[in-house]
Amino acid sequence: MPQPDILKQELSFKAVRSSGPGGQHVNKTASKMVVQYNIPESSALNEGEKELLLKKLSSRLTTEGVLIMESSESRSQHKNKELVVDRLIEVITAALKISKPRKITKPSKASKLKRLREKKERSDKKAGRQKPGLE
Repeated sequence: MPQPDILKQELSFKAVRSSGPGGQHVNKTASKMVVQYNIPESSALNEGEKELLLKKLSSRLTTEGVLIMESSESRSQHKNKELVVDRLIEVITAALKISKPRKITKPSKASKLKRLREKKERSDKKAGRQKPGLE
């Protein structure tokens, strides 16, 4: 589990202009926050955690292994900074959770018989909808 204090020190922030509607305010203020987190260079993670993050978050990373996230939900730059840091920590902790392996099971004899019985009932119901044959 990464230490949030060390992790927050390794983040690099950039404020940019937010897109979308908002009139004059959005045209003159840089309230959108973009945060970058370089996973391979991080000292908050051990080597196993780095490998796991690089594997699980591969679709969200740059070729150098940098995770980039942004927030423009609020008109406040400080609020957007808090939101994006919280979201980044959530993403990292979720990716580091190791799911327990699935136990392989097979259907019971009773469930197989029930499935076949229901299948036969459906078949009979649909067969009853057919026009009678001319024999």
